[in-house]
Amino acid sequence: MADRGASALSLPDDWPDDPDPILALNHMGRFDWDLDTRVMLMDAQARDLFDLRPGESNAPDVLATRIPPAEAVRLDTAVSQALKDGSENYGVYFRVRRRDGTLSWTHVRGYIGRDATGRPRHILGIVRDATEELGDDEARSEAGGQQASQESALRRQTNIVQLTTAALAHARTVQDVIDVVKDTHGLTHLGATSLVMGLVEAGRIRLVAEGPAGSFVPGTRITRIDEQYPMSEAVRTLSPRFIESPEEFAERYPVLWPHLTGLHITSAAYLPLIVQTRPIGAMGLLYNDRRGFTPEERNILVALCSSIAQSMQRAMFYEQEMDLAQGLQQAMLPRTIPSVPGADVAVRYRAASIGGGLGRDIGGDWYDLIPLPGGRVGAVIGDVQGHDTHAASVMGQLRIVLRAYAAEGHPPATVMARASVFLHELDTDRSATCLYAEADLSTGVLQVVRAGHIDPLVRRADGVCHRVNVPGGLPLGLSAEFDRLEYPVGTMELDPGNVLLLCTDGLVEQPGADLDDGIRTLSALVTTGPDDVRELADRLIDVAEERGVDDDVALLLLRRRPPDSPRAGGRLQQHVAPGDPEALVEARRMVRAGVGAWGTGNRADEIELAADELITNALMHTEGSAVVTLRVLTGGERRLRVEVADSSSALPRRREAGESGVSGRGLLLVETLADEWGVEARGGGKCVWCEFSVTRTSDHDPGDGARAADADGTGRGSR
Repeated sequence: MADRGASALSLPDDWPDDPDPILALNHMGRFDWDLDTRVMLMDAQARDLFDLRPGESNAPDVLATRIPPAEAVRLDTAVSQALKDGSENYGVYFRVRRRDGTLSWTHVRGYIGRDATGRPRHILGIVRDATEELGDDEARSEAGGQQASQESALRRQTNIVQLTTAALAHARTVQDVIDVVKDTHGLTHLGATSLVMGLVEAGRIRLVAEGPAGSFVPGTRITRIDEQYPMSEAVRTLSPRFIESPEEFAERYPVLWPHLTGLHITSAAYLPLIVQTRPIGAMGLLYNDRRGFTPEERNILVALCSSIAQSMQRAMFYEQEMDLAQGLQQAMLPRTIPSVPGADVAVRYRAASIGGGLGRDIGGDWYDLIPLPGGRVGAVIGDVQGHDTHAASVMGQLRIVLRAYAAEGHPPATVMARASVFLHELDTDRSATCLYAEADLSTGVLQVVRAGHIDPLVRRADGVCHRVNVPGGLPLGLSAEFDRLEYPVGTMELDPGNVLLLCTDGLVEQPGADLDDGIRTLSALVTTGPDDVRELADRLIDVAEERGVDDDVALLLLRRRPPDSPRAGGRLQQHVAPGDPEALVEARRMVRAGVGAWGTGNRADEIELAADELITNALMHTEGSAVVTLRVLTGGERRLRVEVADSSSALPRRREAGESGVSGRGLLLVETLADEWGVEARGGGKCVWCEFSVTRTSDHDPGDGARAADADGTGRGSR
């Protein structure tokens, strides 16, 4: 048989693989429906009667696409009743809609196989074409009862089931399901006054929908399944309880009825919520303008309750997964953010809003702040592909390895490359975008590496916010896969009072707008936002909440504090090209002017000599230009710092003087003169620096010298 390979199940041994000529002649087919796995196998004749293609007949859900809703109600009712009352077989007429849109009558006879306990396990059946058989009115009356006279009412009720089922498809949480049933397309059109609903938890029923205001019955929030309540009976017996009059209600449920007399209830329907023969809860519909239920109305309610049960179980699974995922993500994110001397920090995380606010999803966005040796700090923002528990688990592992690589002292580019290799070797198909910024808060120098992530923003002390273009590489995982692990490093300076803003794309992406527009909108929002970074972070998250963005948002703000002294430290900077003696003279003049303006006491000559040695070394031992920076470090001990940056990655080394005694003394001299010196890797090169502890001997403004070499007020001298 064609579909036998579709499942581990097989048809009975006496069912031949070849078409049965007798069945084919009589337009009959066969099927085998395993109730445990919900797999249904059909022979070729049965598939032809249902107009199914090969491979489509291994699940009842596929078959349901060929049966109109009104016919499905009649079929489901017949099968459900036979399963519940212990019948050995059932027979039912219904119509099938073929692919060309035409309807044809079909008859099914099913034989129910049960195990030793009486539980139904599978159904063997025969299906045949009944179009000619139902060609006269008498036969149609046998198949559909009084269908003709009730066609209009059945069509209206079927429409309610369709509308409610369609709405339930978008429900994610338990409350969403309750809201859909209470909606005007559900509860009101069914004619009910109110709804009560309970879910089975640990052998008890917990009320999740209480009915109309003021109708709560004390002691029914959580009830035992064996108590004398209609909802308990529906769960216990797996059968609906239809109460057709107030008198019947009072007689059958004397404990409950006295609490409902003020609601003028005239009838009620309590239906079990059953999924795969297991009760997950029950639903009660209360009426105050009718008595009794017709067979068609009962069938409609049973069919509707089946859809509600499926949606409710899906919602319960979703909430359980969300609880697990949120707990996992919270465990993966930093529990606390360390205090950073010289900086104010704020971090925020917001889960995505799904389907216009129908719930919260979970993802792989993260932030981190890593204390590093020497008063430096690493700031991380990242986003793992996907919105599920796997994304959250990958995020947690990435965060840990990034922190480990950074704490080991690797340069930013190496940290990112190693993290990419780690993700590539992990057993996952996920990639991740990431941005890592390593900051020296004493100097304000930031080294930034970007792996497919959006650029950072910087808000200056005057409030103006702008995007900082940072060269980038491929996302983590992909760069290792394509062997492109060289990440460029961007170097920038964060002045006192400036704020570094790192975020994931959920904060900037907007429907119908490109990324650049989103970044400009965010920049304008930051410009007009509060000065305090915590208040600013709250404001940005509030905006994301108002927009209802369908992506996670992770946010990290780092503000470099102004020094404790009310007089800010100054900064001078000069570019020196190789083979340009005039530039070298200007650099020496800048150093001399700064030393004189900032009052360095009797250390002026030492500073000028050390600076000259560093500049000379850069020009002699590298092929490119150099950038000379002179700055005052305030807050605590007052220090003057000389930096000479070049494009060579070769590190300088201290050598003994040669026999001629005219070379090899540069770094030895710097080490002797300065209080501290060192080398920092920066982007495509390095920075050699030295610091001197100084005391002020002049009352000049620290910026006076800067103005002499920096007419445009940017703190960067120009030739």
